[in-house]
Amino acid sequence: MRSPMRGRAGRALAALALVFAALLPGAAAPAAAADPVVLRVGTTQDLDSINPYATVEVVGFEAFALTYNLLTDFGENAEPIPGFADSWTREAHDVKFHIRTGMKWSDGQPATSADACFSWQLSLDAIKADTNVGLGYIDPNVKDAGVTKVDCPDPETMIVTTDDQSDRVFQTYVPILPKHIWSKETYKTMGDAKFTAPLVGTGPYTLAEWKTSQFARFVRNPNYWGPKGFEDEVVIQFFKTPDTMVQSLKSGELDYARDPNAQQLKALQSETNVKTVVGAANGWTQLAFNTYGTGTGKTIPGGGASTKALQDAAFRDALGYAVDHKTLIDRVLGGFGDPGDTIVPPVLGQWHVTPDKPRAFDIEKAKSLLDAAGYKLDSSGNRLDKEGKPISLRLVMPDSDENYPKAAAFIKEWYGQLGIKLSTTVYDSDTLTSLLLPPEGGDPKANLAKYDIELWGWSGNPDPNALLQIFRCDAIGGTSDSLYCNPEYDKLYDQQLKAPSADARHQLLAQMQNLIYDQAPYDILYYDANLAAYRTDKFAGWVNMPSNGTPFFSYGTLNYTVLTDATAAPSQPPAEASAAPGASGAAASPGASSAPADTTNTSSGSNTALIVIGVIVALAIVGGLILANRRRTGGTEEE
Repeated sequence: MRSPMRGRAGRALAALALVFAALLPGAAAPAAAADPVVLRVGTTQDLDSINPYATVEVVGFEAFALTYNLLTDFGENAEPIPGFADSWTREAHDVKFHIRTGMKWSDGQPATSADACFSWQLSLDAIKADTNVGLGYIDPNVKDAGVTKVDCPDPETMIVTTDDQSDRVFQTYVPILPKHIWSKETYKTMGDAKFTAPLVGTGPYTLAEWKTSQFARFVRNPNYWGPKGFEDEVVIQFFKTPDTMVQSLKSGELDYARDPNAQQLKALQSETNVKTVVGAANGWTQLAFNTYGTGTGKTIPGGGASTKALQDAAFRDALGYAVDHKTLIDRVLGGFGDPGDTIVPPVLGQWHVTPDKPRAFDIEKAKSLLDAAGYKLDSSGNRLDKEGKPISLRLVMPDSDENYPKAAAFIKEWYGQLGIKLSTTVYDSDTLTSLLLPPEGGDPKANLAKYDIELWGWSGNPDPNALLQIFRCDAIGGTSDSLYCNPEYDKLYDQQLKAPSADARHQLLAQMQNLIYDQAPYDILYYDANLAAYRTDKFAGWVNMPSNGTPFFSYGTLNYTVLTDATAAPSQPPAEASAAPGASGAAASPGASSAPADTTNTSSGSNTALIVIGVIVALAIVGGLILANRRRTGGTEEE
């Protein structure tokens, strides 16, 4: 849901080096030999935590996936490929994973099955205790895969026992953490554990430096077992606005920009050395109504929704007729996206269904439905709840997407035509996450869920369960942002986990999608398109993952390992190419054949540095220019 540097030229060459280092956060001063090749990735979504169990943002998952391997990773089309394990076999309900022989952590310590069992056991212990690890975004993967036990009889073997024979065990977002560092943590404490840079991992890169609201810098893991991309370092830079991010891309200071707005993307299509991508998103943007207490009568003293009307499905259904999804697509997203309906996105074509009783934009119908449900207007045109109070709803949203306030403005106007007032407040993602939590979130005194509607979004996995689970009763206090509970939905959810065939599961998922649509704890506004743009003059070999997606911020981190030098002359393959050595039983990673075996530093990085420094010198001489900060001010280094 899945929530800024300056410097000036001096008279000496050494001062110029410092300016260059300040301009490019995380980059070291020019070395005597070649500089590291740095891939710079921009996003307007700030990194909220480097603890995998405490992040709620897509960028947080990108950060931990770069550093930590999953047991099995994702290929170009989201299929399972080798990760921490290089091969596996299934026998009935047991999946036997072979852990890579001789693999090491980035600090040189052996990486074995003990690390995998430790990491997975955290989730199993939390599931057994009917709770979550941290914010509860990871352990549902293990629960949905039907995992009942993990066993590691020797350093190269991990046996995962499941209560079904589905493929979901290969789609679990469980980062494998180094046991020798985290062994003292339990499922109770891991969510609050203090992760500090540099981190130790087995991924292609490891987090070396993080400055909140500024950047996260990753360096190549010298012990990484897989193919190595051209870049020595990856810097994910956090921008306050898409405009500054796009300007950095156009100037060449940035190599990749995530989520430029529609107007910017269209303008970038004519830019030299820039490629734009419109990817299908496995997720949505929604209005989540605070339904806490529905069917139970539970209340939150001093908190909760401002009106009991939000617990009434008829009220929420009527509001659904007052929002024009198509207008939001056209006026807010610039045409990039699809109108929302059910909770399984269309990109998951095998499982998505359109609702049996769809709502269409009709303000007059919304008014008549509210009247019929007992929500009348007073003499001043205010819509009243059943306690006779004017309905004035509080909408909250994160500051990570400039489209959210635009969408909220339309919704405020449409609700106003119903006689319902709407106030809007923007929070940073950490504050908003805390605000949404009810007492079940762990602190009955602090977690008051004082909101009425949340405007935010979710991004899912290849299997729909990642999105479906947020409506379960046991997700309240964890991933649920509507605080919705319906035992009928939970029953259908459990049944689809054990469905004997894809057709049988599809029928159950169709019932679940229609149930949530009709009950309307959510109004899914639109299925976002993933917009991205990248430069083609420094890096080549870009691959969309999956094929209808974008290179980064998707499934896995394969694309970071296959980028090549765009300036290098094509090499001639040998007459008889021999197969690259690989681990026993390992499946070849799609796209891996295009990656260099181990690209060392070249002069292109230093050439780029010299060009930029030359420009800086010229500007400094002409005007003594002070280079302005493009990120938020006041950022501090995370301890």
